[in-house]
Amino acid sequence: MDMETFQLFLWGMSGIALIVFVSLYFVKAGYGIFRTPSWGWAVSNKWAWMLMECPVFAVMCALWVRSGTGVAMPQFLFFLLFQLHYFQRSFVFPFLMKGKSRMPVAIMAMGIVFNVLNGLMQGGGLFWFNSNVPTGTGAGYLLSPHALAGLALFAVGMGINLHSDHVVRNLRKPGDTGHYLPRKGLYRYVTSANYFGELVEWTGFAVLTASPAAWVFVWWTAANLVPRADAIHRRYREEFGDEAVGKRKRIIPFVY
Repeated sequence: MDMETFQLFLWGMSGIALIVFVSLYFVKAGYGIFRTPSWGWAVSNKWAWMLMECPVFAVMCALWVRSGTGVAMPQFLFFLLFQLHYFQRSFVFPFLMKGKSRMPVAIMAMGIVFNVLNGLMQGGGLFWFNSNVPTGTGAGYLLSPHALAGLALFAVGMGINLHSDHVVRNLRKPGDTGHYLPRKGLYRYVTSANYFGELVEWTGFAVLTASPAAWVFVWWTAANLVPRADAIHRRYREEFGDEAVGKRKRIIPFVY
């Protein structure tokens, strides 16, 4: 693949994200609290999350080896941060889940396809097609103001995401299948704090790497999570009432 083809790939992915963004305001993705029998055959949430998320981890490993980048900085750090997120998401997060929730195979399959494409997109952006940070620029790049800001945002976003997942996991007691309104951490300000953390995390990654592909991933993250955060917000208001939800926003504190 040459640079021109890769840029067309990025434009194509951006266009699909726009379709997803609009569609999700009309069709709720059928997993979690929105799963219904109409989505068809479902499998264990734990295994579905692992199978859905691990392809991007594998693709990035393969592209890193093939690129010959090795431990050259700063690309190697970019790679490690990306893989840190997806190692946790693929091999830790699913098996911390409680309960016996299930995910439709159709949703899992769509997630697998996206994660393979995103692995190709991010690997290309980090190892081959990012003229903003030529390979071997060195660790000195990481001391630039925008790189430090990106690292800070990535760390803060990941911390918010992990803490928010912890809060949600501990809403129920063993054997309980009820729904509860999260109230700790950033859930005091938004009803989808975990999504906010992920959006901050990938924005930090894009700032750090200066990669157009990473910015397309930020757009994809927003296109997927912002409409779902809106659906969750409305669901909470229906289930718990306006007074309980209060002035909480959907995904971005004090904004939306």
